[in-house]
Amino acid sequence: MYIAIEGIDTAGKSTQIANLQKQFPHAIITKEPGATAIGKEIREMVLGAKAQSKKAEFLLFLADRAEHIKEVIEPNLDKMIISDRSVVSGVAYALIQGEIGQTAILHLNRFATNGIYPEKVFLLHLSKEELEFRLSQKELDGIELRGSEYLLKIQDALIEATKLLNLELVIIDAAREIDEITKEIVINMK
Repeated sequence: MYIAIEGIDTAGKSTQIANLQKQFPHAIITKEPGATAIGKEIREMVLGAKAQSKKAEFLLFLADRAEHIKEVIEPNLDKMIISDRSVVSGVAYALIQGEIGQTAILHLNRFATNGIYPEKVFLLHLSKEELEFRLSQKELDGIELRGSEYLLKIQDALIEATKLLNLELVIIDAAREIDEITKEIVINMK
């Protein structure tokens, strides 16, 4: 089974993936972007803001996604795969950018993934109040500095992306206790 853990910054994706790794020690744990050798280079390029155009950035993420599917996902489809982000994030961020049409976003992602998508998507959902509290408790990175309104638009776009990709979505309140969230993910994996 191939599942994706999605959510905006501070939602607790890394914590949940660490918990799931303990429960499923033989699972393939992966992430987008940056799970392959080329992906690491692409991630550095994007985070370093080397691309001047949003279209170039989008195409770099597609290159990472294509390599990730080829190297990590396809060879392990017979195993449990737990991914920190997926095509869902790629589509969501592209929708927010507004520079590429929805049809093109969907077609190019289908091309990059060979139509291989997560069987289930778990979205760790934050309220505005919880998000703002979490942001106030840490040193902010470049994405987080864009503010809670931007992050909440991304969260809405993650939901929209799962609908556009016709994927099964399980929305989980990320303000709940960590172990309760893990338990809900495990129960819904079946």
